[in-house]
Amino acid sequence: MFLKHSKIQQIIIVFQGVLNLAVLFYCKVSVTFEGSSEMGFLSSLLGIIGFGIGLPIGLLVGFFFFVYSKPKQVQDPVVRPLEEFDTTVLHELLPEIPIWVKDPDYERVDWLNKMVFYMWPYLDKAISREIRRQAEPILAEYSEKYKIKAIEFENLDLGTLPPTINGIRVYETNEKELVMEPVVKWAGNPNIVLVLKFLSLQITLQLVDLQVFFAPRMTLKPLVPTFPCFANILVSLMERPHVDFGMKVLGGDIMSIPGLYQFIQKTIKKSVASLYLWPQTLEVPVLDNSVYAFKKPVGILHVKVVRAFKLMKADFLGLSDPYVKLNLTGESLPGKKTTIKKNNLNPEWNEDFKLVVREHQSQALQIQVFDWDKVGGHDRLGMQLVPLKLVTPHETKEFNLDLLKHTNISDHNDKKYRGTIVLELTYAPFREDSTSALSAKFDQKDSIIYRSSSNETLNKAGLLSVLVQAAEDLEGERHNNPYALILFRGEQKKTKLLRKTRNPLWNEEFQFALEEPPLLDKIRIEVFSKRTGIRFRSKESLGHVEINLDDVVRNGRINQKHHLINSKNGLLHVEIEWTMV
Repeated sequence: MFLKHSKIQQIIIVFQGVLNLAVLFYCKVSVTFEGSSEMGFLSSLLGIIGFGIGLPIGLLVGFFFFVYSKPKQVQDPVVRPLEEFDTTVLHELLPEIPIWVKDPDYERVDWLNKMVFYMWPYLDKAISREIRRQAEPILAEYSEKYKIKAIEFENLDLGTLPPTINGIRVYETNEKELVMEPVVKWAGNPNIVLVLKFLSLQITLQLVDLQVFFAPRMTLKPLVPTFPCFANILVSLMERPHVDFGMKVLGGDIMSIPGLYQFIQKTIKKSVASLYLWPQTLEVPVLDNSVYAFKKPVGILHVKVVRAFKLMKADFLGLSDPYVKLNLTGESLPGKKTTIKKNNLNPEWNEDFKLVVREHQSQALQIQVFDWDKVGGHDRLGMQLVPLKLVTPHETKEFNLDLLKHTNISDHNDKKYRGTIVLELTYAPFREDSTSALSAKFDQKDSIIYRSSSNETLNKAGLLSVLVQAAEDLEGERHNNPYALILFRGEQKKTKLLRKTRNPLWNEEFQFALEEPPLLDKIRIEVFSKRTGIRFRSKESLGHVEINLDDVVRNGRINQKHHLINSKNGLLHVEIEWTMV
């Protein structure tokens, strides 16, 4: 029976046995000599001596086991088939049934578990190596802090049993993200031995019988067109994890000490919950921000094309027919154009334009003056660039620019005078509090509408951004080559045409710079299908939506799917954002 006890229990038994012998010796002597007072004094003295001898012997034996005990090697568990168990045991195993059996929203991932199983010997070594790398500096810091000679791993092995994913659930959202909730269970047999060295003493701590059950929510966001197609992984726990393990000190499991197990369980759950329990998240960056970042607008550039003078004569017969084209560097959007002034080398336009700015410090305004021709291409009379950083926010600045053949300043042959153009530029940046508030709303989204914290948007100029993301279940009678047409305040913009699909994915953004918020306006988006080639009835409508912009202005942003009018099942996914200047 003595061999069946753990080593720490052996120490306690030996110590108690020695004490019992000392007490028994004391009692025998007391009974023998209790007849006389002299003998009573002698018996007490001998009892004290017996107790004094038994106590050091017990401590010596305990110290021997304390120093020379070694942790046992963890053995692989014995796996038995279910048919060998009785009904009672099978009822106790019901909570261990995979969640996909009980909840149809969860999918089986046997293929993933099989892959993890075959890769586990290599994952074990890789993860163990990473744990050592991360933990050793921390252990060294603790050693120095608490005056310990050394704290180091004697063994670090995650065992032969890999974790199992019992099921996974995938959520669909209107954002550019993928949300998954796997259920992970790991009843492992790790062998982790940590050694603490105090002077000449050495204490070994062994972690065994580890069980971890948790259900994290993993969000891959934002989805980007750069491999691996997502920029960050956000992890949060939807409920407190279950963690159970044994901790052996000198071969004895200290978790069997009354109250200690419950204390450690509570401490672990509380610590993990304070860090990762929803809405707290652990963010793991995957791609560098500069690789995928889509620069949001930061302001509006107001351009007034005043006039030009002494332009070049481009036509052999007659004068030039000039017009001006404006665009910002780094933008793929079509440029803004002035009207055409026929037969005029000193035209006056006095026309105003608005351009959306994404990088005030790096972008530049490109001005090109063309000679309009009825037949053939238009001849460029000259061009010039104005870096936006030269324009002070909220201040109007006039520029008198000599036109150049091109912007290659190293070309010394380009000395011919081509005329001068006069512009007035004003840069109006967006309010920082509005853009930061919108960013905060993007990070804390739980609904399709995001509330604005101020009514200042109701009387400010700004930018209306319309992102036509996708459509679903389009039904064309004769063909399905869809594109979307956006109609707003008499202006039309359209997406590219996608061939032979009922579920087009456009992801195209259109912007409208406005002097006042569109509180009473509606924006109409209609989906058409166009037959390729020259045929009769080449275009047909697949449905449309009309969206009140009052909600957009008051809420800052809406992102939702709309049912297409005059379509049986068609949906249109649109994101509209209002940013004030």
